[in-house]
This record gives sequence, C-alpha cells and structure tokens, in this order.
Amino acid sequence: MTLRFSLPVIAGLALSLSGCALLGGGPAALDTFELTTRATAATGPQRARTQILIAEPTALRSLDGQEIVIRTSPGSIEYLSGAQWSDRLPRVVQVRLSEAFQASGRFAGVGLPGQGLAIDYQIVTEIRSFGVRVDGGPRAEVSFFVKVLNDRNGSVRASRLFTAQAPVSGTGNAAYAAALDQAFAQAIGELVPWAASAM
Repeated sequence: MTLRFSLPVIAGLALSLSGCALLGGGPAALDTFELTTRATAATGPQRARTQILIAEPTALRSLDGQEIVIRTSPGSIEYLSGAQWSDRLPRVVQVRLSEAFQASGRFAGVGLPGQGLAIDYQIVTEIRSFGVRVDGGPRAEVSFFVKVLNDRNGSVRASRLFTAQAPVSGTGNAAYAAALDQAFAQAIGELVPWAASAM
C-alpha cells in the first residue's frame, strides 16, 4: 500500500520542480523539501574561544536517504509518495545543525569535517526517528540522541535524548514537511543551549 497526498508546495519551505518534468515529457518530479534554521537567542554560557565540529549524523537505513518517512503503525513504515528531502536526511540535518550553532553566536568557530578547524568539541548525533505518524492522528515526530565529545581526549562530556512532536495542519506533502520542520526546530532550540552548557 502506498500513501498518496497532494497539496501545493508552501513558499519558502519547498522547491517545486514539477515544471522541469513537464517540459521534458518525463514523469512528474517529486516535491522537494528543506528543513529551516531558526536562530536561538544568545543567552547562557558563551564559548568565545571554543571551536566545534558537527559530525554527520548516523541513522538506520530507513532514515539515511531522501525519502520522507510515514509511520502507519508501530513497527511499520512507508514513504510519502511524490515527495523527498533536498538531500540525504543526515546531510540536511548536519548542515542545519551547523547553521543553528553558528547563529547562536556562542562559539568562536563551527565547522563541518574537512574545513580545517582546530576542534575542541564534536557534536555527535544519532537520528532515532524523523517522520510523520498517522496512527492516532497525524503528527510529526523527531528524536535525536546527541553526545558532546571532547576532541582533545575523546571523552564524552554529556549526552542526551531530544524528542519533539508537532501536529500536522492540513493534508498533503507540504503539510507533512511543515510539521516535520516545526518539530525539528523545537528539538534544535533545546539542543544548542544544552550543548553550550555542557562544554
């Protein structure tokens, strides 16, 4: 069974590529969605000399692609028909995490692997869940297990599970992606100040 939804893409959240497919005469392109980054208030501990690296999150294979996960029942998943993330989900989460840490203004430097920073700490993330549950009312559900790793000696300074939910308002691909974006923002809003306080 395949779930099928349709709704115009919300401006600013999704990139519609259907026009290209129509011009080429091929199959209709997928609705392509992004996660957004919202700056957190620069309150709490400042780490003016601290540089951090955002490692690419790990995830089970079902979450390690561009597909948008729909959980129809406990232990059962499907993928949202006609929709995808703009890149592999772990890569999208990694880049948005980096942007959130940068926007907080709390750190001397925030980087990704290969950018050549002298790193003090790593943010190591495991994506536990990232999808929409449709059993018992549609709602987005996001869950991350995060470790703050001292890059100098390999010790874990702190670890915590972050979870967030957001209701799905409306129907269709854009409504599902918007709910996931909202739940993601809630989790990141807690994660950044917690990580700063753990260093």
